[in-house]
Amino acid sequence: MTNPVRMTILYYSTYGTNYQMAEVAAEAAREAGAEVRLVKARETAPQSVVDSQEAWKAQQERTAHIPEATPDDMQNTDAILISTPTRWGGSASQLRVFIDTLGGLWASGALADKTFSVMTSAQNPNGGQETTIQTLYVMAAHWGAIIVPPGYTDPAIFASGGNPYGASVTANGQPLSEEDKASIRHQARRQVEVTRKLKG
Repeated sequence: MTNPVRMTILYYSTYGTNYQMAEVAAEAAREAGAEVRLVKARETAPQSVVDSQEAWKAQQERTAHIPEATPDDMQNTDAILISTPTRWGGSASQLRVFIDTLGGLWASGALADKTFSVMTSAQNPNGGQETTIQTLYVMAAHWGAIIVPPGYTDPAIFASGGNPYGASVTANGQPLSEEDKASIRHQARRQVEVTRKLKG
């Protein structure tokens, strides 16, 4: 492919759910022909707090090889896919801290015209997933990004819970279900396809 879609997949994950989601999306995007860069938001919680919870510490150690996101990752790409836990109906503070470093890129117009999509998780099915995704879409509108939700464009959306805004997983400490994986794959592939059309 002479002009492949460049995709940045940015995630934050305390215990591993959103890392799993990002990995599934990255695999699907690569299969669809995209060049994918998988990056994580920097941990902002004190290390003593992380170390006090075994699952949190273990996740940090498991993903030590994943690079931390930089503004360049957001600028030098055609598509941005974010995966974040829901925290009281909004995205994780670690992700927001990174986003708050992007003011210069926004002001210069460097984030405009990129496709943008969001996935999330919460501990229960009605834990604020939709507001988390929608709030990030409002932010993307400020950037001038092109929002690409999955919509009801594949049966996988219905099988995984029916959220047309983005893949939404109930985080219960278990591996992702096949239905969740199918929904994530569809969302990633759809974003790659839409981005490819926009690139011409």
